[in-house]
Amino acid sequence: MNTSTTHAGVTAGATAELTGGLTRRQLLAGVPVEDRTLSIAGVATSLLVGGSGPPMVLLHGPGEFAGTWVPVLGELVETHRVIAPDLPGHGATDAPEAVDAAWVDRWLDELIAQTCSEPPVLVGRVVGGAIAARFAAEHPGSVSQVLLVDSTGLVPFEPDPRFGLALQRFVADPTHASFERAMDFCAFDLDGIRSRLGDRWEPYSRYAVELLRTPRVQGAMGSFIDMYAAAIPPDVLDRVDVPTALIWGRQDLATPLGAAEAASQRYGWPLHVIENAGDDPPLDQPEAFVQALRTALSRLGALS
Repeated sequence: MNTSTTHAGVTAGATAELTGGLTRRQLLAGVPVEDRTLSIAGVATSLLVGGSGPPMVLLHGPGEFAGTWVPVLGELVETHRVIAPDLPGHGATDAPEAVDAAWVDRWLDELIAQTCSEPPVLVGRVVGGAIAARFAAEHPGSVSQVLLVDSTGLVPFEPDPRFGLALQRFVADPTHASFERAMDFCAFDLDGIRSRLGDRWEPYSRYAVELLRTPRVQGAMGSFIDMYAAAIPPDVLDRVDVPTALIWGRQDLATPLGAAEAASQRYGWPLHVIENAGDDPPLDQPEAFVQALRTALSRLGALS
């Protein structure tokens, strides 16, 4: 296994050479995780690892990076061994020569095999949720529980037109202004997020812009949206045989709450709604998100 390991404030090996290395270090300074690089499915994969206890794998959304989980990592590592990778082509993870959903499935399977001593809790947000749901369906017994957070894949991805336009403009011209405009629609209260992140907001937003200015991340973002924008066939979701729950921001403009309500009714998955949150509850309402996650895991554990 080819591994480079550092504490969150210091990177080593290939990670230091990638776009936004300094900004990434600033964002992660003081966070109780290590920034590691593993060779997974032949790709140098960057991931944040911390805590002890049952393993929990966190999968982020398109065009993002593992640092989007920073507001909740400190809480999650108190109860779990947390593994938060940058998806292929995202953050500091290299892009494969060719990528499709089957390859991503293999990548996740190898990541779990290398980092988890037992089947993990699999938490996926937006496209990360679609990846998690498909993986659970295709790999029975490989995960212990699944939490889908404002996930794509339940219905066709058709965001609110205002959100879609702001996102298109950010992708076409990644600047601080276009990022904040897109975040205005992603978040319920952007001013509140800035206040909670404090000194981390500046490196957080700068890293997002720096990354999306690279062809690698732009290509990966487009590929992942294309791969996971369609609704997952019901017969696939019917094969998810582990306890599963939904966590949703009530004000999600990307995949509305109604999609989660319909999935909850069809598949019997408990639904936990986060008030005053858009499509990123861990960023909008970190305390409420952690509470919902712990409640969901407790109830799912009782059903296991």
